[in-house]
Amino acid sequence: MPWETVIGLEIHAQLATRSKIFSGAPTAFGAAPNTQACAVDLGLPGVLPVLNKWAVVLAVRFGTAIEAEIAERSLFARKNYFYPDLPKGYQISQYEQPVVGQGRVRIRLDDGTLKEIGVTRAHLEEDAGKSLHEDFHGLTGIDLNRAGIPLLEIVSEPDLRSPEEAVAYARKIHRIVRWIGISDGNMQEGSLRVDANISVRPPGEKTLGTRTEIKNINSFRFLDRAIRFEVARQIDVLEGGGRVVQETRLYDADKDETRAMRTKEEADDYRYFPDPDLLPLVIDAAFIAQATQGMPELPDTRHRRLRDQYGLSDYDADLLTASRELGDYYEQVATEAGDPKLAANWVNGELAAALNKAGLEIDESPVSARMLAGLIARIRDNTVSGKLAKQVFEALWNGEGDADAIIAARGLEQITDTGAINTVIDDILAANPAQVAQYRGGKHKVFGFFVGQVMKATQGKANPQQVNKRLQEKLNA
Repeated sequence: MPWETVIGLEIHAQLATRSKIFSGAPTAFGAAPNTQACAVDLGLPGVLPVLNKWAVVLAVRFGTAIEAEIAERSLFARKNYFYPDLPKGYQISQYEQPVVGQGRVRIRLDDGTLKEIGVTRAHLEEDAGKSLHEDFHGLTGIDLNRAGIPLLEIVSEPDLRSPEEAVAYARKIHRIVRWIGISDGNMQEGSLRVDANISVRPPGEKTLGTRTEIKNINSFRFLDRAIRFEVARQIDVLEGGGRVVQETRLYDADKDETRAMRTKEEADDYRYFPDPDLLPLVIDAAFIAQATQGMPELPDTRHRRLRDQYGLSDYDADLLTASRELGDYYEQVATEAGDPKLAANWVNGELAAALNKAGLEIDESPVSARMLAGLIARIRDNTVSGKLAKQVFEALWNGEGDADAIIAARGLEQITDTGAINTVIDDILAANPAQVAQYRGGKHKVFGFFVGQVMKATQGKANPQQVNKRLQEKLNA
């Protein structure tokens, strides 16, 4: 029988603060174990937490970015559970009254349509430490550097219906938090982690099926694979007459499978109660205005503007708003080159391929926006052909100078002189009478042969438009 997949995601974004959420300990990644944990993080007797104002500012910015409600009054609670790397025996989080309420995020599906995904809430909390199992000969090491790191947990509604939608939504959240500068979103370093709640049910059924939660997924590829495996596993269980157990599971990337970790806890298991050491968080309109002052143009807004202002397709605009830095780069190229569509083709094509091959981000590109704009300008004024421009780009990438210098040094100027092109064409036609007869006899596919021969004879320098025009005239004469 067919089944409908229901997915909700909980995304934990590490906030870009220099100190922890309730202490002054630093948050830099990569420090030696247990060198960035103070008495507050360790929960020693007599210490008191003090809320980091900047973490609240960043949470408000995120709420604004997803058109969410910002709570005038929110509370911090103690979430009680035991882990070896949770020194206090409880985590300070938000439960009944989160700082960010209901919002929405729009994702673009493969067929180009937009789907709105509800965000239930986004709440502030502290991270736990990290248990280390490698190189301890059967023992476990505890690193408390992450204890107290500020997190924003972003909880979606169960509106996602496929792995593709889940990945698109996770990517959109990743794009937003990086775009507005509240998190670096580095999944390899644990700055953004995803928990996936998954269930299946017969199509048309209103009641949700029993869900399982897959914890701490740290890549979009693994998110896709974990969901696919878990959906198939649940369907096999149900169709075999079994019952899906509500539990927390882990995804094993090496084996490409999920496995049970523990029985899934409910809110009662955590014995939430308001933290007596922290006052309610009160946010007024003035604070929101100050927190959101200077926020950049948001991804969806920029997408629409690129499409409307530059005449780009939704596909091109999507690619160019993958990051704020990429959008800035593109707009500089488009403005200086004077051809937005050609600029989009080069940024999304040749440049993107080179960056991907080298494993570089746009702000690490050896080809600056000004350099690429200079190359596109030479394509537009017919100084160099589109084919030879790829050679110029490669030289730009290798640091051989600007486009004009490279074109001059390599002799790549396009041949636009009509007389020179006619001479080459006459020689090609004279040397290939059989192909000329075929063309004039109705086999017009041979036209491509003549174009290729002319371009070969001119080392690709002949202007393609003129070559096509002159060939047509001479062959049809």
